[in-house]
Amino acid sequence: MIDALKEEEIVNKVGGRFKLSTLIQKRLAALNAGARPLVDLKSHDKMEIVVQEILQDKIYLDTSNQVRFVAEGRPVGGPPEFDLSSL
Repeated sequence: MIDALKEEEIVNKVGGRFKLSTLIQKRLAALNAGARPLVDLKSHDKMEIVVQEILQDKIYLDTSNQVRFVAEGRPVGGPPEFDLSSL
């Protein structure tokens, strides 16, 4: 078990246990589908990666419960976005 999940800091950072669970599940799904980690860890444990992404303020849930990158404000995971303007 990851010790950070036992602390209230991560729960409060996300806005509650339900939101934390949702964020973890959605981000794990994205990582399992091939998304790249947003943190540099020596561990390959995806749960540890997600917890570190949350603690380092790299990801969050928006108001529609979509996982977002903090730096870019766009969804994490899901279908890739293509620039179709040049077609």
